[in-house]
Amino acid sequence: MSAEFGGRSGLQGKLSSWLRGRRPKEAASDGGREDLLLAAAGAGLPLAPAAHPAGYRCSCDRVGCPTPARHPVSFAWQTQSTTDRAQIERWARHQPEANFITATGMVHDVLDVPLEAGREAVERLLAAGVEVGPVAESDDGRMLLFTLTRGTPEDEDEWWPCELDCHPETMDEHPGLRWHCRGSYVLVPPARLPGEGRTVRWVRGAEHPLPDPLTLLETLTDACARHAGAESDDHEDASWPLRR
Repeated sequence: MSAEFGGRSGLQGKLSSWLRGRRPKEAASDGGREDLLLAAAGAGLPLAPAAHPAGYRCSCDRVGCPTPARHPVSFAWQTQSTTDRAQIERWARHQPEANFITATGMVHDVLDVPLEAGREAVERLLAAGVEVGPVAESDDGRMLLFTLTRGTPEDEDEWWPCELDCHPETMDEHPGLRWHCRGSYVLVPPARLPGEGRTVRWVRGAEHPLPDPLTLLETLTDACARHAGAESDDHEDASWPLRR
């Protein structure tokens, strides 16, 4: 159901192919969509229906929707989210264009990073033999790494709630790493974004075991810092002639 870009055998070749921009082939039919959603639910990811693209706009009736095709359709999405196979089948068949979100902080969290930083970090993690778990890519330039949830540790000072980073609707204000946990959500593949052929897709499917987020965090934050530094340098180089 998903493409592998890492493993103990042929690791470098698979990584090289992936980094050259290959994308996994996902079935375009409704059956393929439903199978992927059921696989995600079967792996323990609670799902709920979300808005979908209507051309370059959102299917919801909100004027100037700030997160077109990226938000749940119900305000009760946290209690509505489920892994129940029959319910997900009903939603998928009765709402054939709908995207789906997965509620974080129940079973899993999601580490959400810039795409290029994520690719660099995943390459390093796989080369070091670290279990990465499910990974999705989005054509809005983000990578989603699915992990076990930290829940609510005894020491609340060590818990990083999503409010301290961002909610999905404030993503543009937080270009670095975002930790989606209790009270947040992300789109689950397969999902469509506004625009021609823009999607959210698995590059490592939900069948992979969820890792502890702390085993990935240092490498991800390091890659995000380098990514942010490179963007800052590029901006300075581009503006340099204007200062002459």
